[in-house]
Amino acid sequence: MSIRFSLPPQIESVLGQNGQEPSAAAKEAALVELYRLRRITHFQMCEALGIGRLEGDGLLKRHEVPMELSLAEFRAELAELRQGLGS
Repeated sequence: MSIRFSLPPQIESVLGQNGQEPSAAAKEAALVELYRLRRITHFQMCEALGIGRLEGDGLLKRHEVPMELSLAEFRAELAELRQGLGS
């Protein structure tokens, strides 16, 4: 899905700070907010942004959003860690 909207140049330049494309920054901000509101999971946020779990953790930290894993996400992460350890 593609969403388009117009912003004043001043706001567009704020989104473009840090060298990030303004549309990518807006997408990131929207997905982080959906996560913060508990409308999407950490996995969904990372998948939509095309980033890995650790990058997602860092993203939430940069946006000062506490990470909250669902029980299912916790169990999936635990299973993945166990696989990596060969248990």
